[in-house]
Amino acid sequence: MSDKVAIFIDGGYLDKVLQNEFSYAKIDYQKLASWMSNNVSIFRTYYYNCLPYQSNPPTKEESERFSRRQKFHLSLNKLPHFEVREGKLEYRGYSADNSPIFVQKRVDILLGVDIVLLSSKQRITHASIFAGDSDFLPAIEIAKNEGVLINLFHSKIYLPHDDLWQVADDRIEITEEVINNILR
Repeated sequence: MSDKVAIFIDGGYLDKVLQNEFSYAKIDYQKLASWMSNNVSIFRTYYYNCLPYQSNPPTKEESERFSRRQKFHLSLNKLPHFEVREGKLEYRGYSADNSPIFVQKRVDILLGVDIVLLSSKQRITHASIFAGDSDFLPAIEIAKNEGVLINLFHSKIYLPHDDLWQVADDRIEITEEVINNILR
């Protein structure tokens, strides 16, 4: 089998990085995937995120935000070898400072299942993961046991969990220079 890489992007983590580290930079996701491939042929790029929460009935702002995100997901799905996996954003009440609490559900397990399936079926030789969450560790360890090389892409400020850092074969920081090269 020739080398193939699957790109796994935790959209919530990437959004936070782009917003807080790179002033809401608008990037070209195909260029991001190409950079993350490290010149290995791309099997597929998976993008994981949730659509925004909408109350019942939704406010005008909620509907507009939901529609924008939905269009964004549809545009990603139209890119060659891209697939969007949607979790669900659940409302959990209010915090002590009276701000709403939302919890992302299903996203981590979707990413984990994809890594395990692709590695156990020997569809990929490499996995490039843009994430910071240690919930992915069991899936990544299975992929490594199947011979998949793990490249962890991360932020300078929002460093990945220590255990995730340790299990990765290579760690690559997204920098201002990289962002400038992948802008839309």
